[in-house]
Amino acid sequence: MKSEIRHDWSIGEVEEILSLPFNDLLFQAQSIHRQQFDPNQVQVSTLLSIKTGACPEDCGYCSQSARNDAEVEPERLLPIDEVLESAVAAKEKGATRFCMGAAWRNPTDTNLQRVAEMVRAVKDMGMETCLTLGMLTAEQAQKLKDAGLDYYNHNLDTSPEFYGEVITTRTYEDRLQTLNHVREAGLNVCSGGILGMGESRRDRASMLCQLSNLPSHPESVPINLLVQVEGTPLFGVEELDLLEFVRTVAAARIMMPGSYVRLSAGRTEMTDELQALCFFAGANSLFYGDRLLTTDNPETDRDKQLFARLGLSMEAHVETEKPPQGRACHRV
Repeated sequence: MKSEIRHDWSIGEVEEILSLPFNDLLFQAQSIHRQQFDPNQVQVSTLLSIKTGACPEDCGYCSQSARNDAEVEPERLLPIDEVLESAVAAKEKGATRFCMGAAWRNPTDTNLQRVAEMVRAVKDMGMETCLTLGMLTAEQAQKLKDAGLDYYNHNLDTSPEFYGEVITTRTYEDRLQTLNHVREAGLNVCSGGILGMGESRRDRASMLCQLSNLPSHPESVPINLLVQVEGTPLFGVEELDLLEFVRTVAAARIMMPGSYVRLSAGRTEMTDELQALCFFAGANSLFYGDRLLTTDNPETDRDKQLFARLGLSMEAHVETEKPPQGRACHRV
């Protein structure tokens, strides 16, 4: 199976991929994965919440929303010394990319300047940098690029059709516009979604279409499994069949062959065997460390033990070249 960079996927095509016999689907995804990547290497990132809670958005999954009743204590933007201390610890444990997240709808210019200083300091340590700060203007994206930022994360979360069931304070077009600003500034794009929010398989297919039909595929595609937090609207939603999660990882690999597909939130709910299936399905990146913003993540030692059992090694450096450009975005 030869990999092909496409930007014209239809929802029906992706539903067919997701419906393949499980063994056939994983074989196809692994075959494509091996054409682009070392199948036994994993890129490792660490995520730090640099500003926690009190977000004005109403995202139904998020413990940091001021509109939800989750027990998260709001915290102000961390001082740069604390951020650098965490970055040093992440680098010592093998992370090559340091990601910083702030619970904002969009950053003020003053806060953006403070975050830009953090980016410069982490870059000086020899690490790649990633931010997720909410929506950005074109000017803000350019300022972050000038500060040396490598990646900007802004997830689409789900399909356009299901989106309104989860979020009402920010439109799907708002998210696409931020991704456009990030790309035009020359930053690498990190964008994916969350599975297990009550969406259908067709919604998952539609979300993958949105990502793969962007003018350029995201360099990094995080696939999150919903972490149900008491006090949020999605607490108690029916849990996703975890083999469906693996299917979605495989489809992402097939549709975006040159992208890093990352296992993100929800890994504490996954067995080692399930994660091994995800790696075979084409996942080749993960978040490392015991916290993801406000939710738990597997401990570093557990991840190292799993890598050893599977014969996986951590990438020492990640190339950030852009994948081949495609045709204009075709939405379905």
